[in-house]
This record gives sequence, C-alpha cells and structure tokens, in this order.
Amino acid sequence: MRPSTALAVATLLATALSAQAADYTTEPTHTFARFEIGHFGASVNRARFDKQAGTIQYDAAAKTGRVELTIDINSISSGVADFDQHLKSADIFDAAKYPTAKFVGSKFVFQGNTLRAVEGQLTLKGQTHPVTLQARQFNCYVNPMLKRDVCGGDFEATIDRTLWGVTYGLPMVAPKEVRILATVEAIRQ
Repeated sequence: MRPSTALAVATLLATALSAQAADYTTEPTHTFARFEIGHFGASVNRARFDKQAGTIQYDAAAKTGRVELTIDINSISSGVADFDQHLKSADIFDAAKYPTAKFVGSKFVFQGNTLRAVEGQLTLKGQTHPVTLQARQFNCYVNPMLKRDVCGGDFEATIDRTLWGVTYGLPMVAPKEVRILATVEAIRQ
C-alpha cells in the first residue's frame, strides 16, 4: 500500500471511529473551569479551579451527548493566597459546607454538524439552576501522543450568581453577573 493511500485509510478510519457514540473521561491537564467578575468597576478578578473530574458521552452522528463535571471548590487558584481563602469562605463559595460544584449537561445543541452549546444544570452551594454553555470552539481528533480519540473545546456562559446564594459585595464591590469559562478535553475510553 502506498504511503498516501495508507494515510487516507487511517484518516477515514479515525473519522469513522470519532463519529460513533462513545464514552470519554476528562483529561485533568487540559480541563479547567474559570470565572471572571468585575471588581469595583475598575478591574476584573479571575480565578480557576485546578481539580475536577468528569465523564462525557458523545454521539456526533446522532447529535446527542451528556456531560457530568464535578469541580473541587478547594482547588480554587487566583494567584493570591489571601483572596483564595476569602473565595473559599462562607462569604463566597463556603467550601467547608459545599466542597464541590457540579455541571450536568443533558442536551447538546448543534448547528449543522457543529456543536454550538451544551444545556444543563449547575449545582453550587446546594442549589441547582439551568446554565447553557456556549461552544466557542469544539473538535474531536486522534491525539498523536496518546494514539486515542480526544474531544474538547472552550465553552462560556454568563450567570447571575445570586441564584446560587452568592451575594457578597453586591452591588458596589462586584456585580451579580459572572462569566464562566470552561476548557474541556476528554479521552475516549
């Protein structure tokens, strides 16, 4: 078989495998949840959660999927230790009482063959409300290092933090709107 023919066959096989329904597990070095919130109208505070665990079921052909992502609130990292402690306190996330947050996405929204959003429920501080994560980009590919199928993307949403009982500093210190940014890569099992 000529090298060009072998490459074409391998590409078709990878595409066919990616199109089948499959289960994926999040890859921790490429999966993070971050947030941004205004600070006195002068700057933007940013932080991310460094520990998470999740699973994804994805079927590109049927245009369906499900995602479950659990985030360790105590893994928050803003780059400033004192601020991290305040974020973990009862004023904000109350990590002692609510050590995890969870997003369960039950509906994948497509435009043509392109994933555009994941609709689901976010549980934070013991309260659950709907959130739609808009896909800024999404792709499935064969990872050349792992030699396995990987799907991933960048997603974002803006939420009203007061729905989850996070009211500290309203409205002077920080607004109620919080921008969530989620970067996810998951490996096919």
